[in-house]
Amino acid sequence: MSDILIVDDEKDIRELISEILIDEGFSTRLSSNSAECLNQVSSAPPSLLILDIWLKDSNMDGIDILKKVKAEYPHVPVVIISGHGNIEIAVSAIKQGAYDFIEKPFNIEQLLVVVRRAMETSSLRRENKELKQKDIVEYELKGESIIFRNFMSSLNKVSKASSRVLISGSSGSGKKTSARYIHKNSKQSAGNFIAINCSVSDQDELDRMLFGIENKDGLQEVGALEKANGGTIYLDEVAEMPLDLQGKLLKFLVERTTNRIGSNKKLNVDLRVISSTNSDFPEKIKSKKFREDLFHRLNVVPIKTPSLSERIDDIPILAKYFVEQLSSIDGFSYREFTNEALSFLQAMDWPGNIRQLKNLIERVLILGNPSEKISSDELALTGPKVKDSGEKISLISSELAGMSLREAREIFERDYLTLQINRFGGNISKTAVFVEMERSALHRKLKSLGVNSSQKM
Repeated sequence: MSDILIVDDEKDIRELISEILIDEGFSTRLSSNSAECLNQVSSAPPSLLILDIWLKDSNMDGIDILKKVKAEYPHVPVVIISGHGNIEIAVSAIKQGAYDFIEKPFNIEQLLVVVRRAMETSSLRRENKELKQKDIVEYELKGESIIFRNFMSSLNKVSKASSRVLISGSSGSGKKTSARYIHKNSKQSAGNFIAINCSVSDQDELDRMLFGIENKDGLQEVGALEKANGGTIYLDEVAEMPLDLQGKLLKFLVERTTNRIGSNKKLNVDLRVISSTNSDFPEKIKSKKFREDLFHRLNVVPIKTPSLSERIDDIPILAKYFVEQLSSIDGFSYREFTNEALSFLQAMDWPGNIRQLKNLIERVLILGNPSEKISSDELALTGPKVKDSGEKISLISSELAGMSLREAREIFERDYLTLQINRFGGNISKTAVFVEMERSALHRKLKSLGVNSSQKM
């Protein structure tokens, strides 16, 4: 896209700039006043805005338009031009977010240099935005286990309503992906999905991000609540929100109106609220770190994301899915897994859940040999440790050479069966089928080796 909007009250000037840019392969739109300019920007934001400071017969001058455009369309670069330019105006324009400042009468080559650089900036910002959007839609919820199917059933039910949802679960278990799924399949899907991290350490920054800012000079920044109007706002780690802001959020949920910082004007906002936490809410409420009345407002429909250790059967599905996605999106060579590698993944400990699994797969694709299958040895070098259920898991090594056959065999059997028990989540029946033993014989063997089979590991 190479669309440039030129705003100048002098017809000859805006047409001259347009002709120069058209000769260079750009497409242009023209505007003579502030109202016309803002209408064109809102209908179709340009790749670049060339803006005169002094505009006759306009309600706003160039600096006012600059502030409004940067607040509502921060990705659009703005080049200021003026025949009355001085260093004070230039500094003011740059402070307000202008990309550059050109004084009339301008040099054509100087104009083209600034425009090309500004367009490059616009292109990079647009590509970055598209990449973020691509990342949003490419990674999906995947699995076939019973616990996953039950979880998806809950998500599908809650998606059809407009109720507030509180998603709980350990870090990396897919809370944000679940929130996106609810939004995508809801009545609000045509609107924006705006995510805010409530664990931001700077309270003033979080306040500004949520509610926006307006001062005597006009709108400075649109808040997340306004941006999500008609869509969904996702409050990530809402339990970490400062108490002062909890009060403001509660007021918004009750009144369904908001106002920007520095303004008393009430703004009606219609949106869906989805929040998430990995914290212990009862403890937060008991210690007076979170308002109980706000908790009940947010916790209309509670949803819990299952941890990866609760859905071990889904690990091979997720691992293959991440290989496919990383290969198609990021250009990594596609690699298959050996059966041993998939079994090894199921036996690993996953405190970081799905995020940790994805990171491991990406690391293996970066560091590994693209012409070979992903092996258990490769995963052992780059991945987390095998789950430890209380028994020490030894590695078979040259140390066994100093042991008797009976001692070495006992160590091997204990390690092997502990790994398989962990792999199948403590399910003796599945373990017995895999290791090709009768269930009663497996029970006796586990007992003789001191492996605890009564606990689901």
